[in-house]
Amino acid sequence: MNALARETSPYLLQHAGNPVAWLPWGEAAFAQARAEGKPIFLSIGYSTCHWCHVMAHESFEDEVTAGLLNKHFIPVKVDREERPDVDRLYMAYVQAATGQGGWPMSVWLTPDLKPFYGGTYFPPDNRYGRPGFPALLGRIAGLWQQQTDREAIVAQSEGFFASLAESVRQTKEEGSEGLPDPRALLAEGFESFRSRFDGREGGFGSAPKFPRPAVFEFLFRHAVRLRREGNPDGEAALRIALFTLDKMAAGGMRDHLGGGFHRYSVDALWHVPHFEKMLYDQAQLALAYTAAYRLTGEARHAAVVRETLDYLLTEMATPEGGFHSAEDADSLPPEGGHPVEGAYYVWTAKEIAALLPAESAPLFAFVYGVEESGNTPPGSDPHGEFVGKNVLIRRHSSAEAATRFALPEEEVETRLTAARRTLLATRSQRPRPHRDDKILTAWNGLALSALAVAAQALDEPRYRLAAERVAAFLLKHLRDPKTGRLLRAYREGPGTVGGFAEDYAFLIAGLLDLFATTFEPRWLSEALALQKTMDALFWDDAAGGYFSTTGDDPSLLLRMKEDYDGAEPAPNSVAAGNLLRLHRLLGDAAFLTRAQALFSSQRRLLERVPEAAPLLLAALEETLLPPLHLVIVGLPESECEATRVLLREARRPFLPHLALLLFTPGTVPDLFGNQASFYASLRGENGKASAFLCENFACQLPTTNPVVLHSLLEKHSQPPIGVL
Repeated sequence: MNALARETSPYLLQHAGNPVAWLPWGEAAFAQARAEGKPIFLSIGYSTCHWCHVMAHESFEDEVTAGLLNKHFIPVKVDREERPDVDRLYMAYVQAATGQGGWPMSVWLTPDLKPFYGGTYFPPDNRYGRPGFPALLGRIAGLWQQQTDREAIVAQSEGFFASLAESVRQTKEEGSEGLPDPRALLAEGFESFRSRFDGREGGFGSAPKFPRPAVFEFLFRHAVRLRREGNPDGEAALRIALFTLDKMAAGGMRDHLGGGFHRYSVDALWHVPHFEKMLYDQAQLALAYTAAYRLTGEARHAAVVRETLDYLLTEMATPEGGFHSAEDADSLPPEGGHPVEGAYYVWTAKEIAALLPAESAPLFAFVYGVEESGNTPPGSDPHGEFVGKNVLIRRHSSAEAATRFALPEEEVETRLTAARRTLLATRSQRPRPHRDDKILTAWNGLALSALAVAAQALDEPRYRLAAERVAAFLLKHLRDPKTGRLLRAYREGPGTVGGFAEDYAFLIAGLLDLFATTFEPRWLSEALALQKTMDALFWDDAAGGYFSTTGDDPSLLLRMKEDYDGAEPAPNSVAAGNLLRLHRLLGDAAFLTRAQALFSSQRRLLERVPEAAPLLLAALEETLLPPLHLVIVGLPESECEATRVLLREARRPFLPHLALLLFTPGTVPDLFGNQASFYASLRGENGKASAFLCENFACQLPTTNPVVLHSLLEKHSQPPIGVL
């Protein structure tokens, strides 16, 4: 066992038995590199990464390759999920040097931690247009041993690092002029997505297709505003988002038996996925389908939300209340052998026919696209892993099946439900994929938001309780009791790595969503305290916006900012929304001023590539709508049915710019600061639960009637566009 055996990261522990003399990222490794004059070989990945497993088996478990690494380099392993700061820095180098990035990431560093060569996966011999890893190690070692070549390598690394530092440095002058017309930026961002929209299969661009949930948040908010203004592009934005969500829900990227979504689709059809399941995908997609349900009222969207969150609660939740990070794509086939991607999820037609009743098997095969020879499309299985296998997809609707088999539609649904349960029970007996059981603050913050928002929209107490549990867990176990600072990860106890900007931003957002669900001042107070800490630790006083790191770690040679809303949203994008929400709730102009400074700091990005930051665009949409408050004055919903009825109506529409509040008459906590007197001035009708809808702090007459409240809110949300 090497030095990684003392770590808690599942990814590092996977490599603890390698013959490579791995060291974790830290001063011990850096000191050894300086003392021995050797370059560092830095390998970055995560425990559920398919190609990380491949490179580990091919190279890091090989004695000869390990010997080369141990002799000529100081090998260092990093879990990118535990140390996103290290990953972000060296990914910037690899992408700049090679034009692409990914994991495993392989980077060679000078002893002072500057990169001079890098890439992603390297095979054991020349293939896929990539050099063989052992030969590459020998070549780099040979160059390093020659003094002239070493000096050239060091000079190259210094030059690159200087240019990288310049590229990430923003001056105060760049953001000093503020933003140009937000409407123009938002229109340009929408046109970018519309031009890349796949009108046949949904999504944007060609294969592989990633869900990228931040795009849906922007499209939905863009649609709400444009529909208010009578702009037909609002309908277009809505249809693009809903069509894509429906295609994803029908495709193989969705687990039709156990719930949840796989990482991405390898083809343009949403058919064959990369079978990994990530917590951040489940959380963000649950939010997207919740928004879709609020906009359309369609049960199919609510069903996806329930299946996704029920998967989290069943398979990913810890007894203490947090959620594990991910499940692997690879697992052992039922018949044994070595781990194969998708083995847990795919089926042969013969298996399905043997498990289901004779009257149900053809029906199930028709609806879920099961074929005797397997159903993977040409080109979607380049390694031949799914020959003769079926990835379940929703190829036909229940109505189409009812016509085909001359059955009532209700009977079709009954048989399909029974069939799914039978197959799920059988699948659960197969060897399960590896689960990464560390608990990350940021990703759990996303899950907190998903549970809280779904609890509101679906009126589901289970999700509210789960949201309260995860919030309590994070605040108890992932916050240093002495400093109040967040920690990044928990596994067998709190980790030692401090929280990053994303940990703060995502948890603050989750707490604000939980406050809007429970109206308990504690959650708003905690969000406010964390926002103050985030401002102190990460805010860039010179240029505006938030750095990703605190700057306390001397091994991080640059403080970078994350501005791309990809698989995970950028902390600056989430923070912008948080600041606007806090301003709306508390009336403190400092939050709005900081949000405006953040937008200004991102001016260059928004002008040149607005599609890179759809969640930031979503926050910018909010600035064009007047402050909207719905204040319900009445007893708590647990004590008063009239309050519950009003809240149920208030939570139905998709109104992201609405501040929803509940106060018992005469009790407005001091927490609400400048806004407290405004809230306290609202009094219910004759002691009854009453709703006040206020725009720009001008309130309409209160109503106790949920039908009247529905009509008032409809003017702001616009009627749903109906079934596509």
